[in-house]
Amino acid sequence: MSEETTWLTDEQAAAWRPLMASIMLLPGVLDAQLQRDAGLTHAGYTVLAALSEAPERAIRLSVLAHGASLSMSRLSHLVDRLEGAGWVERRPVPGDGRSTMAVLTDAGWDKVVATAPGHVETVRSLVFSDLSAAQTRQLKAIFETIAPRIDPENRLTGWCSASSAPER
Repeated sequence: MSEETTWLTDEQAAAWRPLMASIMLLPGVLDAQLQRDAGLTHAGYTVLAALSEAPERAIRLSVLAHGASLSMSRLSHLVDRLEGAGWVERRPVPGDGRSTMAVLTDAGWDKVVATAPGHVETVRSLVFSDLSAAQTRQLKAIFETIAPRIDPENRLTGWCSASSAPER
């Protein structure tokens, strides 16, 4: 245990601080916008958006929980609320009597379609509006380098596309 710590360089520390501020503040700002404009939490929108892009608008709950970075218990409570609003239905997974999937209803689809423009505008204004096209490409490249270290099995990376617009 005599290894010496390799501290961040001044330049790395100067980059780390605004990155951490962004990581910590962005979820709350997105959540506030979604709650104010659509009556949805960010987690709720993430689930609805993921379902909107899934084949047959359905995802096994265990996969949905992992992809949304929620415990099964938290996802179950969230799906209860989404189901109560008429946006999601629970159905058994075909051929697997022990598993359940969430299915986006037509009303849920309409909710995603109505909510997406405001959410995308918030993401654009907070993250992309002051970046050049080259900086956006750099940001993508940076996170394509970092994400596999955080998510080596690629279970979350690319799963959540809650900022993309649903297509009819």
